[in-house]
Amino acid sequence: MLFAVAAAGAVSALGACTASGAEGVSTPGLADRGVTMTTVKPTRQDLTNKVSLSGKVQLGPTFGLVAPVDGEIRYLDVKTATGTPTKPIKVANVWVGGKATPIEVPAGAVFSGRLVDDRSKVTAGMPVVSAKQAGYGVVADIDGSQAYQISDKLESVQAQIKSGPGPFPCTVLGTLAALPAGTIPEPVTPQPNPSASAAPPPKVVGQQQQPSEPTGMRLVCVPPADVKAINGAAATVEVITARVTGALVLPVEAVAGSQGKGKVDVVKADQTRETREVTLGLSDGKVIEIKSGLTGDETIAVPGPNLPAAKNNEPMPGFSK
Repeated sequence: MLFAVAAAGAVSALGACTASGAEGVSTPGLADRGVTMTTVKPTRQDLTNKVSLSGKVQLGPTFGLVAPVDGEIRYLDVKTATGTPTKPIKVANVWVGGKATPIEVPAGAVFSGRLVDDRSKVTAGMPVVSAKQAGYGVVADIDGSQAYQISDKLESVQAQIKSGPGPFPCTVLGTLAALPAGTIPEPVTPQPNPSASAAPPPKVVGQQQQPSEPTGMRLVCVPPADVKAINGAAATVEVITARVTGALVLPVEAVAGSQGKGKVDVVKADQTRETREVTLGLSDGKVIEIKSGLTGDETIAVPGPNLPAAKNNEPMPGFSK
């Protein structure tokens, strides 16, 4: 009997607790953004911006070369390579203001196509030539969400072959941009001289060079010569795009905004808050660099401030009422 009474009392107490807890008490983890849950102080640490890509080992990968400056491109007639080139091959010039800037396929690769029409206007960074690496490379595809995280000015690239060699430094070839199909013009045959008594030499028909096929956005890099590569083997490529030493950082939860501009809530001594604009830098997903706007002595509210919501009667960008 005493056991039954005690059990009933426990159930009654639990029910009362549940009922009272449901009345106006919210779960801290679900608090609205802008409500101060805790505070942090900015700290300093080294930051590295890394992007990890999935790839594979490929024999003879295609990569693209870009126009070095704005101007008019004029291609050169390039002879079909009979072996692996041991020095760069000049394939085009970009002309501007009477000055020519050359474009060369690096040693160890062969010309495999023109990507724009001859004498086209081109801009710096535009893919204009495709080339084919004579040997193994590591190819990693890049999707749209990663395209702007990675620039052509890469700090360093490391690769790891799955269940194989690595990590090892991997030398990047060409551009990361997607490439159209290449074209290779017919070789120019010299016209015979009608006044010459001797017959022209017979035309030698050799193997027709195949132009490059279109590619998506991807990174192509070459492993060191002493790395054993197997065509088709899976690989992981880690790209370091930037580094900063001793950066002033905050947890990402304390900052509202992105793409270089943000806001934080500074908690004053009287517990009032001041929303302050800051300039953002690198982030590793846990903390983000504060390049300007704070001295480092402030107390910052977590989570960060709310961004203003769009009004219902405001038209969407690009549309009129």
